[in-house]
Amino acid sequence: MAQDYYKTLNVSRDASAEEIQKAYRQLARKYHPDMNPDDQESAKKKFQEVQTAYETLKDPEKRKKYDQFGENYERFTGAGGFNGAGFEWSNVGGGAGGFNINDLFGAFMQGGSHGGSRGGGFGSFGDFRSAPRASRGADLTADVQIDFNVSILGGVVPVRHTDRQSGQSKTIDVKIPAGVEDGRKMRLRGMGEPGAGGGSAGDLILTIHINQHKYFERDGRNLRLRLPISLSEAAFGCKIDVPTPYGSVKLKIPSGTNSGSKLRVKGYGVRDPKQGNGDLYVVCELHAPEKWRSEDLEALKKMELKDETLRADVTF
Repeated sequence: MAQDYYKTLNVSRDASAEEIQKAYRQLARKYHPDMNPDDQESAKKKFQEVQTAYETLKDPEKRKKYDQFGENYERFTGAGGFNGAGFEWSNVGGGAGGFNINDLFGAFMQGGSHGGSRGGGFGSFGDFRSAPRASRGADLTADVQIDFNVSILGGVVPVRHTDRQSGQSKTIDVKIPAGVEDGRKMRLRGMGEPGAGGGSAGDLILTIHINQHKYFERDGRNLRLRLPISLSEAAFGCKIDVPTPYGSVKLKIPSGTNSGSKLRVKGYGVRDPKQGNGDLYVVCELHAPEKWRSEDLEALKKMELKDETLRADVTF
């Protein structure tokens, strides 16, 4: 039974291009083999029917011919087909300068008996079929989650991909460039939907999403590190090892450092050979001990700290 492409996509015959595309996307997700692990064979068949219908109806020229000739429109259009090209329909029926229409159809049915052999006459109906027009396959999209350190240094992450020809899933390794930003798109050539009529396959477009880091944040090409320090380190100052994407560096914490103070480590941000390297900003965060020793509390009392002076200018 001939396939009704409009019914396949659940749209009306006067549906707009936007309506057809929306219906295709919904049905492609619904019948994708990965979404139907318990019935992949049936889903794959339905998925292919949806793809075939969309490939025809999304193209205005193909859709026009389909509306006129039906599912086998490619057989009756194009060079040598029944669209009127190459035939002079005047004087049909014989006579001077004309020809007999029965002779024409006789040539079709008898393999060219009125016009010579198959090599020199009209031949059979099969000789009048135009080759299917090659069309590129549709692009596919997918989201990929990567760790923060991979976004800064680059790396290889596994991505699950389903081959559209066989319906089988496989894992491919995707190289992530150093310094990639959240929301960046990557295009993998030829990994999308297969083409029709010998056309090239579409592409797989990946959208990168970066997982948050517990201590590091990104601001353009600069990095920000929230570094916990103790009260004694802030009071007396010290030198500590600070982690960076490129190894640890020694950083001097000045005496009297307050919470929120920023210290810059030049050139240790996101590195870009074209635009230059960003910097690393270390933001000090003072952390009081969870449990105070009695002698520490006594020492604080002797310091006679007047905490109310810290809030003297805090107003609404």
